[in-house]
Amino acid sequence: MFGYSMVQMVRTHAHKLDRHLREEVLNLYKPFTWTPCFLHKHFEGFLKWGRKMSVIIEFEEGCFEKGCHQVSEVMKQHARNSMKRSLSSVSCHSADLTPNGLEGILSSCHHVKKVYLNREVKALLDIAVPAANAKNIKRNNTVLTGEGVTIAIIDTGIYPHKDLGDRIKGFVDLVNNEIDPYDDNGHGTHCAGDAAANGPYAGPAPGAHLIGVKVLDKLGSGSLDTVMEGVDWCINYNAGNPPEKIDIISMSLGSTAQPGEDLMVKAVEKAWAAGIVVVVAAGNEGPNYGTIASPGISQKVITVGALDDKNTVGRGDDDVASFSSRGAKDVKDELNKPDILAPGVNIISLRSPNSYLDKLQKSARVDNDYFVLSGTSMATPICAGICALIKQRVPGATPQQVKDLLKNNTDLWKDRENAIYGEGYINADRSIP
Repeated sequence: MFGYSMVQMVRTHAHKLDRHLREEVLNLYKPFTWTPCFLHKHFEGFLKWGRKMSVIIEFEEGCFEKGCHQVSEVMKQHARNSMKRSLSSVSCHSADLTPNGLEGILSSCHHVKKVYLNREVKALLDIAVPAANAKNIKRNNTVLTGEGVTIAIIDTGIYPHKDLGDRIKGFVDLVNNEIDPYDDNGHGTHCAGDAAANGPYAGPAPGAHLIGVKVLDKLGSGSLDTVMEGVDWCINYNAGNPPEKIDIISMSLGSTAQPGEDLMVKAVEKAWAAGIVVVVAAGNEGPNYGTIASPGISQKVITVGALDDKNTVGRGDDDVASFSSRGAKDVKDELNKPDILAPGVNIISLRSPNSYLDKLQKSARVDNDYFVLSGTSMATPICAGICALIKQRVPGATPQQVKDLLKNNTDLWKDRENAIYGEGYINADRSIP
């Protein structure tokens, strides 16, 4: 097998190919097991020319424009290759490449740092606000509602539900390029309500403004480059000095974490460095250890696990949700994930009529306008809403200061294990100075 040219390419450039892309290339040879030997050379030639792979090209720091130009020039020498999404904030560009094109880039483009498989990203599904102690919090005789704070929901979109009023202040569709807010899946709408609904099932921040960033399709699925573009869009939006900047990003999505360098982690940490509080879901792969999803493995952002509050306001019967992803057993407590737990079981929030989830799970409808879902997907925007209350109270708080306020003011379990519970159960009232 080592005599095949694509195998040689993987061996020669292994340090510039992520594990999943190496496996993708090598798996192209699986059909050779049932192919006569005299056809192998012809079959390999066809694969190198005809097979297309979706990848993300990472360039050396400060070499983005030069690198893109260099890659474009190499692509002209190979048919069926194309550049796709520009991800300038993290010095990356996605592309569709044939094995021939990939080999040409690895051999000729010295500005290329690494090439990654453009993997799939999914929405993370499997009496919340009072249980999080986030209702009617007052400071200086004023009830905090998140007024003046903007939360970006990077998800499947937002349906203009009556309980959101006129507070959807922006919408960008990176999937279908529609202009007006919509949600053909339903997940993003539920998350928007978890954070900021103003109705019978209110979120912690019923006065906050929202921006919908649609990166996942009707089925709740998307690609790594689209999600990264969504984060990039938020950074660039703020760089344009709009009247209301994005204060918080809520991401109830993820994919299997990558050892070593992870591009989604790189993207969210750029947003964090730009002054945006980033709140992400831990994942729904519990109770096994070491199952935190990307970008939740980032040491910087706020990673939220799910708590089962048993539909009671009291804390005595609360426990971590069985599905909530756990951190690793062999990591120091201060470096482990999740950071915090928030309610994530049987959460009632906004319904997006005729969306995919609405049709698929009719039994989850509550009255005409609401829907019940479970997952760290729900815990994440609840935490984001509480972050909005902190930002309303302390507008100049940095992302790290917001994170510290949350982590240092939790309700704790005796003998808790950080890999499961993080710092404990979120307590909004105690977290707000």
